[in-house]
Amino acid sequence: MYRRLDYLKRGNQIQQHAYHTLTELEVMQDLKIYHPVLCGTIPIDIAIAESDLDIIMEVYNLTEFKRTLESLYKHLDGFKIKTTNIRNLPVVKANFFFKGFECELFGQPQPVEQQNAYLHMLIESKLLKETPNLKEEVILLKEQGYKTEPAFCKMIGLPGSDPYEELLNYGRERGWI
Repeated sequence: MYRRLDYLKRGNQIQQHAYHTLTELEVMQDLKIYHPVLCGTIPIDIAIAESDLDIIMEVYNLTEFKRTLESLYKHLDGFKIKTTNIRNLPVVKANFFFKGFECELFGQPQPVEQQNAYLHMLIESKLLKETPNLKEEVILLKEQGYKTEPAFCKMIGLPGSDPYEELLNYGRERGWI
């Protein structure tokens, strides 16, 4: 479902704005060889005003990917790019602003379906379907400054010092991922 953006056209105002922004930016088309997927709060309808467009991709040649991102987006407001390691995997991350959204393009040498952002989104989506009143509570916490995964963990009572890993474990235990 998340591979195509059509579902956003029928969504709320933020989702529709995201659809038109991504369509105008042509990011999904320009980077299709990297299998881009929009992740985060917008696809699962828990976005707040400050929510960004998080696009994850499967990238094995990070140097080439970095050059591609620079050539396509360097001219956009606030463009910055870095190469780093996250959880022992090399990544390239670019950020910029376009049409009122902060955009984050994230590439790592792993299929998108195995990346944590995608897995978190699947788990959060399942939680929202199982417990509909969770949506308003998570949004309220996000508006108070919580990041998405810590907000979910707080609401479902998951302890631990790493909410990102705790949420993955929760999803694995239930056979959701």
